[in-house]
Amino acid sequence: MIANLDLGSSNPMRLLLVEDDRDAAEYLRKAFKEAGHVADLAGDGEEGLALALDGKYDVMIVDRMLPQRDGLSLVSELRGRGHTTPVLILSALGQVDDRVQGLRAGGDDYLPKPYAFTELLARVEALSRRGAPQAAETVYKVADLELDRLSHSVTRGGKEIVLQPREFRLLEYLMRHAGQVVTRTMLLENVWDYHFDPQTNVIDVHVSRLRSKIDKGFEVPLIHTVRGAGYMVRAGVK
Repeated sequence: MIANLDLGSSNPMRLLLVEDDRDAAEYLRKAFKEAGHVADLAGDGEEGLALALDGKYDVMIVDRMLPQRDGLSLVSELRGRGHTTPVLILSALGQVDDRVQGLRAGGDDYLPKPYAFTELLARVEALSRRGAPQAAETVYKVADLELDRLSHSVTRGGKEIVLQPREFRLLEYLMRHAGQVVTRTMLLENVWDYHFDPQTNVIDVHVSRLRSKIDKGFEVPLIHTVRGAGYMVRAGVK
């Protein structure tokens, strides 16, 4: 795989990368980040399916050969459930019959390995434009709390809340998983880019600061601690 990081600009995308090769996944995640995009990672087909069903992504990038559930099965399951998120399939299997199988399974594009990152990026951007109606939804709302991930603005009850970049990423991730428990591991990997536990209270400190900005002065708190599990954003609980 050869990367040329002289990249053109495009609108920010939220991507789901389903790849069991950790080194390859980390390489792509960092490359997409440098290009101005955010990529969530899944290491097997079942995890990829769960994240795809749970979140809203502009484009999915799915490796064909995966543990637990292979890429084609994952895509077929999503299409069977009515999900229309554009999917690009990556595979070392690059013969015509292989590509046809991938497209017939519900893939929108098929890129054989090895590939250049610049081509992958261009294909992902093209798929994002093709799926523009879904990609246009960039605002997350929970009760009277609203976050716009493109303008990087946050308001609650119509009042603007100023957040630091890390606080914004933390709130965005929590709101994207509203109503669900978000574990420390999920936060470390997706907000701090750590793939190990640094054994510090960095998450607790940031959540506390975020809670003071989001919930202070409001009757109903939205950020909750789930004892022994993690954190959750949800409405309607005093």
